[in-house]
Amino acid sequence: MLQRIVKMHFRAEEVEGFLALFESVKGDIRSSEGCHALKLLRDQQNPCIFFTYSVWEGPEFLERYRHSELFGRVWKSTKSKFAHRAEAWSVDLLHEL
Repeated sequence: MLQRIVKMHFRAEEVEGFLALFESVKGDIRSSEGCHALKLLRDQQNPCIFFTYSVWEGPEFLERYRHSELFGRVWKSTKSKFAHRAEAWSVDLLHEL
């Protein structure tokens, strides 16, 4: 399983727009082939910083999603709201207790 973490820092005036966008597409993202989990997290210190945490069957499923029409549409709208460039990591789960 591939774990994906994306950090996004939004302009303050764009936070509500991002939250509305996420609400409207979260089900479609979660139902993408190979997606086992999707979470949206918010930083406790800075309410303009969010993280998505998703779990994918493997890298090929994430890549298929990243090349989908859904991702293209969502990412274009999301990144227009950024204060800073997003950061992303694909990581392997080593331990879970």
